[in-house]
Amino acid sequence: MNKAIRLMLVSAMLFAVMMIAVAPAFAGGEAAQMWSCELEDETTEAQVIEGTQKWLAAAKKVKGGENFEATVLFPVAVNATGEIDVMLVVTAPTFKEWGEFWDGYEGSEAAKIETANEEFAVCPDSVLWESMKVK
Repeated sequence: MNKAIRLMLVSAMLFAVMMIAVAPAFAGGEAAQMWSCELEDETTEAQVIEGTQKWLAAAKKVKGGENFEATVLFPVAVNATGEIDVMLVVTAPTFKEWGEFWDGYEGSEAAKIETANEEFAVCPDSVLWESMKVK
């Protein structure tokens, strides 16, 4: 479990550094990061939603996170999810806000809640996308 936590933190930090470097290139869309999560056997959907709500409320208090949104994706009919039990998607309106958030994340209340949520969910893998809404 400690190895997974370290991997997740290193991954998050690398994404933050990468986004600071490439933010001007992606100035037109939202930042959308998706975490692939594995749940402990007894974890309920309600626990996942509640944990995500607590994390999002704390994330909105970190500079840059004020406008974050979160979505939890539960698989219904998915081809080859492997060890993925649920996906967590967090979006920020701009990559600038995303970078500001990660600059202040370490030691924040959101980081503490993330650690507490690891009792029922571990999310070691993530991807960062530029998201463009279609109207």
